[in-house]
Amino acid sequence: MKIIYEIRRNTYYDSVTLMLITKEVKKKTGVIEVLLGMATDLNKELAINLNLCSKEIEEAGVNDFFISVLTETDLDIKEILKDVDELLMSNKNDDQAEYSPVTLDSALKYQPDSNIVLISVAGQYAAEEARKALEQGLHVMLFSDNVSLDEERELKQLASEKGLLMMGPDCGTAIINHVPLAFGNVVRKGNIGIIGASGTGTQEVSVLIHKLGEGVSQVLGTGGRDLRKEIGGIMMLQGLKSLLMDPQTKVIVLISKEPDGEVADRILKLVSTSHKPVVINFIGGNKEEIEKYGAYRAITLEDAAYKAVSLLRGIQLKDFEDFSFDSSIIHKIVKKEVAGFHPSQKYIRGFFTGGTLADEAMKLIADFSLPLSDNTSNTKNICIDLGDDQFTLGRPHPMIDPAIRAEWLLKSASDDEVALVLLDFVLGYGSHKDPVGEMIPAIKESKKLMKERGRSLSVVASICGTELDPQNLIESSRRLEDIGVILMPSNAQAARLSALILKGIENHGGVADE
Repeated sequence: MKIIYEIRRNTYYDSVTLMLITKEVKKKTGVIEVLLGMATDLNKELAINLNLCSKEIEEAGVNDFFISVLTETDLDIKEILKDVDELLMSNKNDDQAEYSPVTLDSALKYQPDSNIVLISVAGQYAAEEARKALEQGLHVMLFSDNVSLDEERELKQLASEKGLLMMGPDCGTAIINHVPLAFGNVVRKGNIGIIGASGTGTQEVSVLIHKLGEGVSQVLGTGGRDLRKEIGGIMMLQGLKSLLMDPQTKVIVLISKEPDGEVADRILKLVSTSHKPVVINFIGGNKEEIEKYGAYRAITLEDAAYKAVSLLRGIQLKDFEDFSFDSSIIHKIVKKEVAGFHPSQKYIRGFFTGGTLADEAMKLIADFSLPLSDNTSNTKNICIDLGDDQFTLGRPHPMIDPAIRAEWLLKSASDDEVALVLLDFVLGYGSHKDPVGEMIPAIKESKKLMKERGRSLSVVASICGTELDPQNLIESSRRLEDIGVILMPSNAQAARLSALILKGIENHGGVADE
């Protein structure tokens, strides 16, 4: 085996693009391992771990781009470079063919009327770029991560003083004036405003509002750490003030994992002054505390959407914690699935691309006295967020490249005790162009492997998306159902159905209580 490589000085390529190209180059005959990346400390460490490093790569600077290939044949680096350059060219779209400013100042000269900037650069540069934008009176959506808590707090304090939005760092979704940014779905314009400290949780609520026939006014992201004590909820407070003044927003929804207690009090005190109804879904949040301040507590992301729509329409509120289908249909599904299992099958594997969706599923299934673990060494019930840092080192997020989930699914199909797999599919801008199509071969192969051993594999899923998304909800749904996937209208309903099937197994082949 030998390493072949090339370094291109002062040449920058987007990390996601390089990760996807790495995947394609790895398919080439003779390639054992390959890495394309900027010569950051993280990528150098990854190169060392993959036996792809050289002295020249170790000495390269952060502005240098490298290609390193481990091969057991006489592959020529020029042959690899030809493929890489062709792939880089094919990734250029029409927008990139136009003028692309290389600095914020040149971008503002090119488009002086801009009032918001989306920043996606390496973490060590992100805070400074955000600061420049704020100082010039621009709202900021900071997609980049690896920004320190101190930097985040300082940026958000500056934004608050200037009356600006500082969404992020690590802000994955927003819809501003009906334009989806980063990971975003195409949803109807309407009168419900959303502020979310969780990306896929925010997407799920906006999509469900669309499915219920209403739409959103603005969707503001805060970044996942905003409600931590160190940050103090600065941006959720700023976003709330903005929506309270927005004439298009009639109902407000707040979404987050359980916040720090002091931060929650601060937000709820502002909520108590609102002349607009506010629905709050703090996963694990205190119901009595939320209602004490005059807000409406949601028990799931789906319930948040139902309550927001009911408030907008003036309909009496009730908790939505059941199914959209008649109970007899759910009963038949559970009975049919349980009847197909071998006596050894009793466990669930949840493989998620959305972190908040994974958290919600774990909580809902645990409510049925079926505890799940996110510990991958566990041999029983497992639910993992494959977008977590431990799974994305050196590879794209699974919403961008679902390959890692296909690997986990096929691995589960070799376990005779696994009965059910629970999946989420997230459509929209930023996501893979066909997340369903990428998973279909693995789903079909997993079912086939189980059947060959006299077993049945249940696959339960939900799709976070609309018929207006580039991947099209209707077509995506049809393709999954055609291969035997049990598709539910929401993540919450998919989790509840999975729990009922597992309970049916516990009851020795009977159907769980509904």
